[in-house]
Amino acid sequence: QARLVESGGGLVQPGGSLRLSCVAPALALEDYAIAWFRQAPGREREGVSCIETTGVITFYADSVKGRFTISRNNSMKTTSLQMNTLKPEDTAVYYCAVTRRISICTLKTATYEYWGQGTQVTVSS
Repeated sequence: QARLVESGGGLVQPGGSLRLSCVAPALALEDYAIAWFRQAPGREREGVSCIETTGVITFYADSVKGRFTISRNNSMKTTSLQMNTLKPEDTAVYYCAVTRRISICTLKTATYEYWGQGTQVTVSS
């Protein structure tokens, strides 16, 4: 059973919105910090946003600040990334990731233990 299962990607026009979801059916999600990463063709994977275990503290990369919102529902074992005012440069494969190594928020790729399979987001007219 996959530890993380993502959904919600697709094709959207510039200025549009998408909501990505990630479910962790076999994990006690309340023990894990969560992050979303993305990887565009020919580029390194980059951190987009993270949220610590309680959901109180969040962090966003400058490129998405004010447009994206991360959230979590520990009882439902889910996390979501609401993406508004999308731009063509947001086009990438998006991944959710979790870790028990820390409870705080970080966008360091190596910190994360488990990764989703990725979902494609394409922003184009």
